[in-house]
Amino acid sequence: MKTAKVMVPVADRISLKEKIGYSLGDAASNFYWKTFEFFVFFFYTDVFGITAAAVGTMLLVTRVLDAVADPVIGSIADRTRTRWGHFRPYLLWGALPFAVAGVLTFSTPNLGGGAKLVYAYITYSSLMFIYTAVNIPYSALMGVITPNSQERTSISSIRFIGAFTVGIFVQFCTLPLVKFFGRGSDTRGWQLTMVLYGTLAVILLLLCFVSTRERVAPPPQQHANIRRDLRDLFGSKPWIVLVGVLLLTLAAFAVKGSVTISYFKYFVKREDLIGWFLLSNGFAFIAAVLITSHLARWIGKKPLFMLALGLGGLVIGLFSFAKPADIKFMFALQIASSFIIAFNSPLVWAMFADTADHAEWRTGRRNTGLVFASAIFATKIGFAVGAWMLGLILTYFGYVANVEQTSRSLHGIILSMSWIPCVLLVLAAAAMAAYPLNDAMMVKIETDLKERRGEIEP
Repeated sequence: MKTAKVMVPVADRISLKEKIGYSLGDAASNFYWKTFEFFVFFFYTDVFGITAAAVGTMLLVTRVLDAVADPVIGSIADRTRTRWGHFRPYLLWGALPFAVAGVLTFSTPNLGGGAKLVYAYITYSSLMFIYTAVNIPYSALMGVITPNSQERTSISSIRFIGAFTVGIFVQFCTLPLVKFFGRGSDTRGWQLTMVLYGTLAVILLLLCFVSTRERVAPPPQQHANIRRDLRDLFGSKPWIVLVGVLLLTLAAFAVKGSVTISYFKYFVKREDLIGWFLLSNGFAFIAAVLITSHLARWIGKKPLFMLALGLGGLVIGLFSFAKPADIKFMFALQIASSFIIAFNSPLVWAMFADTADHAEWRTGRRNTGLVFASAIFATKIGFAVGAWMLGLILTYFGYVANVEQTSRSLHGIILSMSWIPCVLLVLAAAAMAAYPLNDAMMVKIETDLKERRGEIEP
C-alpha cells in the first residue's frame, strides 16, 4: 500500500507533556460520557423507575434542545477573548457546575411518576448543556494547539488514551461502586458514585487548563458574522460527510452500549461478567489508539477510518450467533470489534480539525469552535437517536424491566447487540467514501495557510 507518511515541521511539534495534559480534559468528560453510553438507559429504567419508551423519548427530545445550544456555545467560544485564549477558560469556568449537575442527574427523588419524569428532563438537560459548554471548547482547543494535521492526529491519539483509560475505570468500577456506596440502596449508590466522578472530573479539567496553550488564531481581519459562519459550514462537503458519519456511528454505539447490561442480565444471565466484558472493551480501545497515529501515516486517515467502521461493524454482527454459554466467543467478538473500531475515535476529531483548516483555506474565515460544536452536536444527537431507537425496539419486542424476559423480548435484545449496530456502522463506512480530503491535500492547505499568515515565505 502506498505510504502516506508526512514529516511534521519542528515548529509545529507539541511536547508530550502538553499532549498528555490535553488528554486529561477528555478523561474528565468520560466520567460522564461512558456513564451515558453504558449505564444511563439502565439507570433510568431499572433504578430511577421510568419506562424504556419514556427514557428513549427523553434522550431524543433533550438532544433537540442542543440544536440551539451547540452552535451558540461554539460561536461564543470563537468570539471569547481572555488572557487565557478563546477555549481554555471554559475548562476553568465549567468544571464545578459540571460536577454538581452530574450528581443531581443521578439522584432519585421521592416523587410521583409525572414529577419524577419532569425532574429527569430538567437535570439531564442541564447536565448535557454544561457538558456542551465544557466539551465544545475543549474539543476546539485541539484545532488551535498546532496548525499541523499529522501532529493533531498524534494529539488526538493521546487524548483517547486518556479517555479510554477513564472509560475502562467507569465501565468496570461503576456497578461495584454503586453497590459499595449504596449498601443495599442503588439510588444512594448512584448518587455517591457520581460525587466521586464529579470530584475527579474537576481535578482533571483544571490540570488540562494549566497544561495547554493556544497557538492558532483566526485571521486578524475576521469580523463576527454568525449567519455567514453557518452558511460556510453547511457549504463544506468534508464537514457534511463527517457529521453524517458521526451520527450513524454514535447511534450504533448507543444501541449496542446501552443494551449490553440487559444482554448479560437477561440473555446470558451472568451479571457478574458485565464489568469484565466492558473492561475488555476498554483495553482493546487503548491498544488500538496506541498505534492509530502510525497506521494513519502509513495507510491514510480516510482509508483507515472506513476500514475501522466497516470491518468492526461486521464483527459486531456475529453476536447474533452467540448462545448464552458462549462466553469466550462473546469476549473474543467484543475485543476484536472494539480494537478495530477504536481507530476511528482519534481520527474523527483530527479530521474535524482538518475541516476547520479547509474552511479557512476556502473562505478566509476560521471558526474552530463552531466546527467542533457541530461535531459534539452530531455525537449527542447520534447517541440520542440510538437510545431512542433502542427504546422503541425494546418496547416493540415487549421488554419489561426486572422480570423474566420472553423469547420475543430476548430476540429484541440480541438484535440490538448485533445486527442493528452492524448495519449502522457499515452504512457509516460507505458514507465516508464521499469525504474529499486526503493527506496530500492537507499538506497543501497547511502550507497555503502559513503563507497567508506570514509564517513562511510564499
